[in-house]
Amino acid sequence: MQANWITNGTARPFYARKKIELQEGIRKAAAKVCGLGQFQFSINGNKVGDHELDPAWTDYDKYVQYVVFDVTDLLSKGVNVIGAEVGNGWYNKTDEGYTFAFPAFMPPNPNPYHPYGEHLVLAIELTVEYENGEVEQILTDDSFQVKEHPVTMSNVYGSETYDGRLNIENWCTVDADEQGWCKAQIASEADIPKGKLKEQQLPPVRVLKRYEGKYLGEVNGRAVYDFSQNMSGILDFEIKGRPGDAIHIYPAEKLGADGDVDQVAKGWTTVDSVITAVVGKEGEWEHVRMKFCYFAGKNIAVAQDPDNSAAVEFRNIYADAISSAAKDDGTFVCDDRRYEQIHDMIKHTVEANMLGVHTDCPTIERFAWQEPNHLMAGAIFYMKDGKELWRKFLQDMRYSQHTKDDYFFDFGGNKVYPGDGLMPSQCPCYIPNVLPVPGMGSFYDIIPWGSTCILGTRWHYLFYGDKTIIEENYEAGKRYFAQQLTKVNEDGFINHGLGDWGNPENELARENIETAVLYADAVTLAWFAEILGRPEEQKKYQEHAERIRENYNRRLLVQREDGIWCYRCFDHPDELFMTQAAEAMPLFWGMVPEDRIDDVVKAFRETLECKGALIAGEVGLPYIIQTASRYGMNDLIAKYIMREQHPSYYAFIKDGMTTLGEYWETNPRSHCHDMMGHIVEWFYNGMAGIKPEAPGFSKVLIKPYLPDSVNHLDVTYRSAAGDIRVIMEREGEEVRLDVQAAEGIETTIDKAYLR
Repeated sequence: MQANWITNGTARPFYARKKIELQEGIRKAAAKVCGLGQFQFSINGNKVGDHELDPAWTDYDKYVQYVVFDVTDLLSKGVNVIGAEVGNGWYNKTDEGYTFAFPAFMPPNPNPYHPYGEHLVLAIELTVEYENGEVEQILTDDSFQVKEHPVTMSNVYGSETYDGRLNIENWCTVDADEQGWCKAQIASEADIPKGKLKEQQLPPVRVLKRYEGKYLGEVNGRAVYDFSQNMSGILDFEIKGRPGDAIHIYPAEKLGADGDVDQVAKGWTTVDSVITAVVGKEGEWEHVRMKFCYFAGKNIAVAQDPDNSAAVEFRNIYADAISSAAKDDGTFVCDDRRYEQIHDMIKHTVEANMLGVHTDCPTIERFAWQEPNHLMAGAIFYMKDGKELWRKFLQDMRYSQHTKDDYFFDFGGNKVYPGDGLMPSQCPCYIPNVLPVPGMGSFYDIIPWGSTCILGTRWHYLFYGDKTIIEENYEAGKRYFAQQLTKVNEDGFINHGLGDWGNPENELARENIETAVLYADAVTLAWFAEILGRPEEQKKYQEHAERIRENYNRRLLVQREDGIWCYRCFDHPDELFMTQAAEAMPLFWGMVPEDRIDDVVKAFRETLECKGALIAGEVGLPYIIQTASRYGMNDLIAKYIMREQHPSYYAFIKDGMTTLGEYWETNPRSHCHDMMGHIVEWFYNGMAGIKPEAPGFSKVLIKPYLPDSVNHLDVTYRSAAGDIRVIMEREGEEVRLDVQAAEGIETTIDKAYLR
């Protein structure tokens, strides 16, 4: 893309347009467009494409994405108008309305957000090919016209102000009123992004479903509406009143005891986002739609501005749920409705957090924390097509990886060098909090987070069988592993991060958890080296793995008084203390000596049965579920996930939630965190039993399990090798199994769990 950047000379949203005259006989036309931070592109009065919030978020100092549109059918001979609307996003963040701030228990951050450019910018490259072979190219320059946008404020966290008095009808048509338009400015060096321009390849953000707002009544002088589904969404509505009068819309994930929206994030802050709409016309219905950001929630409260001369009317209230994860790869049908409810709850949560990056939550942070991109990869890949999304997420990691020269500042203004190869826990990271929190550990350098560059690549290869993902990420993984080796302490452990984050009993077991991840990195890099035909490197990583394993077992694998071998938690030096994750992770990754596996499995079962629940945070939980399934404990999984009290998935359903909570509690801090949605992986590879035995599912094992409460199960996974469908029907004491797999998929069926 030939990037000629233009601006209107402000950091506020703007229109840009240009009349162009084209010849007859257009054979093909394509436009490359980038507006930072977010844009919408139009031709002759019509928005081009069905995308929302282009381009996807990146570290604009490293790389910037432009979007390619086929516009052949939108142009014609004669005068045409091309135009764009540009808003803030992360490129030049505004803080009006709610914006994220670190809580008081964390140290002040000496490395705050910085704008990537002084002003918002736009670049367009339109190429028109004619039937006669001629090619015409139109680039953004100072012949474009610009004007202030009716969205006068757009905040990346979901607050937006629309002033209908500034709206220009038909602004991108030949007949538009050109009064008040100004000549575009050529962007200065301070405006232009430093990053490399690349074509956006990931699936765009699109509308998944439209939800109508149901009026619940008036509470505290505000009209309250319910969309029935918690989501990341775009509000769309109509207003009527007198010019200058306004309404304020407050979104929330929940209602308070009084029936009003509750914007308080438990134990953290108030997410006081607000969408303001100002009437532009006298007594006419006006259409308003969020343009450059999205709200998060299930409910809204609509308040009249006290300065209004009369009440503003409000109608046709809709919320469009949006996501980058539009394509379903899995379907799950079950006659025990509770399983479907849990599946759908987690699916909606995943969708709400896939917005060009994988956010932790749509409300409080909207940060691209990386750990779910391997811990949740299996669950998400069974439900959703993640092939290109994960390629982008891993690309973000490579661009964010530190060199030896990268630095931040400490409290005294001194430079801090994280070290060559470090992967930040967030990629992209807009507000780097690099200093460890006293008593909690590092939130910037966390091995289960940074290891996504290795383990996220592993999951991608397992599900999609595409060797190029290893080729793209192998060197970055090597650098990261080398950097983490420098963090190994004198006892041979990694323990500087967060451990089993989210554990409901706060048993973090840092040494056990984080060192097991280091081992997983080593064996995975050895596997990658084998696939890439690098035997010397394969041997090196195998040796690293064996050293980690030997030290781990020598220090942590102990024999109890009853003779059973188990893993103790290093951070409980004065007692034999076990957690479910501390037993499961070495079993999952093959760290346990062969002659002691049976003992550790027995000890692991005891940790489950003595608690009567899954007691784990997000790091340990997928390994607990998958290890329990591997060693014949599916009955315990089925029992524990249906508990009516937390920790339990079904407890969230009983709480009336439509998306998964952040922590195992009623009314958690965030009502839309997918980080512990791992149970969905078990729905597909435990209940339906669809397990890959070769990358890309060209070879699969079908080893199903039907819980006692289920009599009918019908699961389909659209794998890279073709569709795989498992149907089970219970008839009396017998279970009938029907397996259907696309031609070419080698299938082995194990009915052991059906007896």
